[in-house]
Amino acid sequence: MSTPIELKSVVKRFGAHDVIRGIDLDLKPGEFTVFVGPSGCGKSTLLRMIAGLETISDGDLVIDGARMNDVPPAKRGIAMVFQSYALYPHMSVYKNLAFGLETAGYKRSEIERRVMAAADVLQITELLKRRPKALSGGQRQRVAIGRSIVRDPKIFLFDEPLSNLDAELRVQMRVEITKLHKKLGNTMIYVTHDQVEAMTMADRIVVLRAGEVMQVGTPLDLYNRPANQFVAGFIGSPKMNFLPVVVAPRGVTLDETPIGLSVPQDTPAHAALTLGVRPEHLSAAPLPTGEQITLPPLRVDLVEHLGGSTVVHASTPGGRTLCAMLPGQTPITQGAILTLHAAREACHLFDPEGQVIHAAPPLPDVSKKAMI
Repeated sequence: MSTPIELKSVVKRFGAHDVIRGIDLDLKPGEFTVFVGPSGCGKSTLLRMIAGLETISDGDLVIDGARMNDVPPAKRGIAMVFQSYALYPHMSVYKNLAFGLETAGYKRSEIERRVMAAADVLQITELLKRRPKALSGGQRQRVAIGRSIVRDPKIFLFDEPLSNLDAELRVQMRVEITKLHKKLGNTMIYVTHDQVEAMTMADRIVVLRAGEVMQVGTPLDLYNRPANQFVAGFIGSPKMNFLPVVVAPRGVTLDETPIGLSVPQDTPAHAALTLGVRPEHLSAAPLPTGEQITLPPLRVDLVEHLGGSTVVHASTPGGRTLCAMLPGQTPITQGAILTLHAAREACHLFDPEGQVIHAAPPLPDVSKKAMI
């Protein structure tokens, strides 16, 4: 079962302050969409408006072709999983799963069928007799998700459901939720501030900032072709390096040194731009094709040996700092002088307003499954 969702010029206003500023979105049936952005960007508010827990000040919410602005939450065909588990501590796992169906008047046989089916999907059948206090954090989150599954909703909404888990459990649970989506096929919307969760789970990501949509696309679209400096800096870990550069007669310069990068012909001379290049796209060895930029000699400030990779923090002659992620156990020491290169197609240029003016050309796509 899957359902399309449309947001048409949706606004949320608290007094004179707009926290959601005229958002237009078309979410495809069966799609796993992730709303991502910094704290206060409006992602949870937008999710709550879809759920019916917040009123819509202006615009329309359309679900499966029907306008939903004034439809009560219980009649929208939606189930929501919150950050807190909100389980009933005095009830067994079975009763926690069954309680909502019992309240709605379902027959005992139908309740048992739905509870056992959800427990099987979530692999918690052996936990049905336990109480929440006897469960781990990951098991409690499975039960919270199970309460949504038994309702057989058209749409699942997740509001930062993994925030209370430790790092190892977060990785495990994001894989489990992604598998659950593949198994059920329902439309799912997931809110997080963690861009790694967004990159590994989403079919499409909606990047939000101050109540506005900055960009919508697949994880690799946003990684390879960010529309602006905000998206470029938010997507990717470690984050993209940003270096101030100038358009000179000899080409783009960094600290008055040409780096081998051209700009569109209509770019004004002496324009102050920002070069963006990801740490993992920097190399200590010249690239064999020659289609590369070369940064001025850098002084190594700190080296982090991670085993599979080496993270180098360095400074340009002008005092600009950057981070490079080099492959393997690269033998570099603090205080060394290092020259770094990057493929031109991996470089991005942004104008003073932060809009991209020289984006990397399309790169081969890779299935999301290979990223998980």
